[in-house]
Amino acid sequence: MNLVLFGAPGSGKGTQAIILSERFNLIRISLGDILRSEVKENSPLGQEVKGYMEKGLLVSDELVARVIESHVKSGGFILDGYPRNLTQAKTLAEILKKHNIDIDRFIYLEANRDTVIERLSKRIVCKSCGANYHLKNMPPKEEGFCDLCGGDLTQRKDDTPEVILRRWEVFLKESAQLIDFYQKQGKLFKLDGNADKDEVFEKIKLEVR
Repeated sequence: MNLVLFGAPGSGKGTQAIILSERFNLIRISLGDILRSEVKENSPLGQEVKGYMEKGLLVSDELVARVIESHVKSGGFILDGYPRNLTQAKTLAEILKKHNIDIDRFIYLEANRDTVIERLSKRIVCKSCGANYHLKNMPPKEEGFCDLCGGDLTQRKDDTPEVILRRWEVFLKESAQLIDFYQKQGKLFKLDGNADKDEVFEKIKLEVR
């Protein structure tokens, strides 16, 4: 089973990706996590990524495609954070065709503005390992410290209501073609991402099992 989890920042796709990967024994492919890990390890790929970051540029689609291809060759995965636009979706289709793999479901977690702002404005992140927490819904066991590695927790600079709203509006504008792309293929599964994470998981489980 190969799944794509898609939604605005704060829609809960990262949380669902973790739950689904554990319950169905799937490889979780989080583009953001992979890029951060490569930079931290100072690998050849990480050095390329760091070069873009130091210039304040987005990592190129070509480089991202190479990263994705290296992780999807065997199948049995959940993609979280890719594709983000129609161009990337077409690139992914080419990569998967090359390896005789296909996407089974494109799961779109649809979250409204208020939910996204509420979730992201209370999100805190571990400085060391990048693990995410939520002050209200998923707080750490010890205030200020990561459950996984003991690292310090902090709020991202872009997790302010004003910036979150702009990101949400950009997402809606850029995602329309991507959603239509998978809908025409009969692979789109849309559900309410505003709901509780356990309720969302149960609905996804009924669709993909």
